[in-house]
Amino acid sequence: MEAYATALLYAIPFFLLLMALEIGYGTLVRNQKYRVMDTVSSISSGFTNVVKDSLGLGVALITYPFLLEHLTLLELKNNWVVWLVAFLAIDFAGYWNHRLSHRVNFFWNQHVIHHSSEEFNLACALRQPVSNLLGYFPLLLLPAALLGVPEQVIAILAPIHLFAQFWYHTQHIGKMGWLEYVIITPSQHRVHHAINPEYIDKNLGQILCLWDRIFGTFQEELDEVPPQYGVLKPAATWNPILINFQHLWRLLLDAWRTRSFWDKLRIWFMPTGWRPADVAERFPRQGIEDVYHFDRYETPASPLLKAYAIFQLFATLGLLIFLFYHFGQIPASGLMLYGALLFAGIYGYTSLMDRKNYAVWIELARTLAALWLIYRAGDWFGIDSLWAYGSTLVAIYFGLSLLGALYFGFVETPSRQVPRATSELRS
Repeated sequence: MEAYATALLYAIPFFLLLMALEIGYGTLVRNQKYRVMDTVSSISSGFTNVVKDSLGLGVALITYPFLLEHLTLLELKNNWVVWLVAFLAIDFAGYWNHRLSHRVNFFWNQHVIHHSSEEFNLACALRQPVSNLLGYFPLLLLPAALLGVPEQVIAILAPIHLFAQFWYHTQHIGKMGWLEYVIITPSQHRVHHAINPEYIDKNLGQILCLWDRIFGTFQEELDEVPPQYGVLKPAATWNPILINFQHLWRLLLDAWRTRSFWDKLRIWFMPTGWRPADVAERFPRQGIEDVYHFDRYETPASPLLKAYAIFQLFATLGLLIFLFYHFGQIPASGLMLYGALLFAGIYGYTSLMDRKNYAVWIELARTLAALWLIYRAGDWFGIDSLWAYGSTLVAIYFGLSLLGALYFGFVETPSRQVPRATSELRS
């Protein structure tokens, strides 16, 4: 996990730089694809994901080293062949993992966060799950295990394969000629994120578009069908932690409410969106019917609240960078506590963005816990060994964070929720 944290030290600033360039380009050509609250929500979702992954939270059904030890039939000798086979195996496994996430109710819960933004930009690429607590991906790497691909090769290629999926989340790059027949391009991935009926569950590949073409899930972006983004049952919140478990909660409710014991069992493995007939009749759910005209999620947000959200974003980024830089020096119990405080902060300020008053109490509890830790240890997880005034700065941040929450929770409160404007056609 320490190696993953080190990789994130370099990846996160690179991703943020590319987002800044995309925002700058959108401003220059007067075709901006970012909204402040949506962007803060997207990046915050990325923060929760990297904290969860770096802390190793989750249960693996089976590990790749176990498969390698018990199922290897031969051992590839040629070095470049090993790397090629490993890449193809990871990409093939990624395609089927992605397809399962779109087709099976239970697995959709861990993927819906990625589709929840009603914008399509580089920031939405960071909407990654914390709800994928059951690790089954190694099972899909069975071909690599049979061919004896070393676990070290998989360990190196897997994060590179993941990071390489970032760049094509953009609307500013058109079709790319012959590359459209080789790799996943921005045009193809716009189709994947779209909720238009023509585009649903298409282009499930991750690096190569080969698998979509072989298995019948490829769809070209059509000039006459401009993609519209989001999910058909909108998240209606900026809080990425809530979005991660919304679908699971709906499944639990349906499983509880249905009178059929068989439906209580099979609902988890049925196609995405399937509901027991008796529950669907008694508890209908409204989704988006006209993808070109629907209410996009907005909450009342003054320039000051937007500035506060951006402040929280960069402060959380600073705390994250310190965590990854100092990862090896913090004991396991400290890492878990640090992660809990980060999760609480993200939950708090994104709830405040949703204009939820309970966010104040979350921030109060987090601030008191953080200040007590600094007082008791005389330090913030060893930051004073790197910077003499580090703990003081962290304490000031928590104090400002609490003051902001109190202000937006009790002073600058919207008298009523502003109706969301019906969207226009977006091309």
